[in-house]
Amino acid sequence: MDFMLILRDSLSAAVGPAAIVYALAAIGLNVHFGYAGLLNFGQAGFMLVGAYGLAVSAVVYDVPFVLALVIGILASVVLAVILGVPTLRLRADYLAIATIATAEVIRFIVNSPSNADVTRGSQGIAGFAKPFHDLNPYGGGLDIGIVRLSRSDLWSATVGWVLVAICCLIVYLLMRSPWGRVLRSIREDEEAVRSLGKNVFAYKMQALILGGVFGGLAGIFLALRQASTIPSDFGTHVTFYAYTALLIGGAARVLGPVVGAMIFWFLLNGLGTFFGQLTSGADPILPEGLMDQSQASLVRFIVVGLGLMLLLIFRPQGIFGDRKELAIDAR
Repeated sequence: MDFMLILRDSLSAAVGPAAIVYALAAIGLNVHFGYAGLLNFGQAGFMLVGAYGLAVSAVVYDVPFVLALVIGILASVVLAVILGVPTLRLRADYLAIATIATAEVIRFIVNSPSNADVTRGSQGIAGFAKPFHDLNPYGGGLDIGIVRLSRSDLWSATVGWVLVAICCLIVYLLMRSPWGRVLRSIREDEEAVRSLGKNVFAYKMQALILGGVFGGLAGIFLALRQASTIPSDFGTHVTFYAYTALLIGGAARVLGPVVGAMIFWFLLNGLGTFFGQLTSGADPILPEGLMDQSQASLVRFIVVGLGLMLLLIFRPQGIFGDRKELAIDAR
């Protein structure tokens, strides 16, 4: 058993691009769920329109790279407005159904062969990330023993963590402003806020747009990191992974989603390597009748899921969260 390899894979994943994608998505969910009390199960939809807004603009319509980035962000704003107008007056459970359905409808539209001229269908779009990777100043990757990143991943991680820091700073400043205090009050009791003359719908819409933009940035970063975008990258599991990161770190805490994403990917990759070693080689530690290599990569999800269940039972507010922050008025 190579424990050094397990530690290296775990730490590399915790600081690598995959953790950044879900940290950005979870920051958006933190604005929606943690601060505004909006149960959005369609964050993958915001990620999808952000990524495809960039890819379609740059490849299909030959838009300059910087402008394509702006279009990707604006696409998530447009989705938030279109989604928010009919749904923000719904109860929390109905809002969850509406958002997850919207995300899936968008994914099926993008994946449809009838739209292949624009979206390229299930094959996805590539060829738009060269300007991003051409800016890479590193001559090689990073290898310090316990962390190993390729040259491309090192550049993506550098840009990604700077982006995460900026998003966290924006959330920190906004949630300590009068606007943020009104948003928290809406989460606790929107009728009381409405009685004070505040436009609850407008505040919810603003929160939905802000969190959606963070989700769009997550999709854009994912597309740039892997230099392609395909519909299967934005399934419902993406939203649930982001919620897992948020719940681990703690809702309504600025750094909760970031730490949660790092812990999630640390455990997921570490357990994957651990169970992989147990079942690999000519003489595996575990007999094939108990677990084979194809099952090893799935068992890690069972273990992480069990850990999440125990966390929700004994500390539902997450590692850094406050139990009072989880109160949601679902009326």
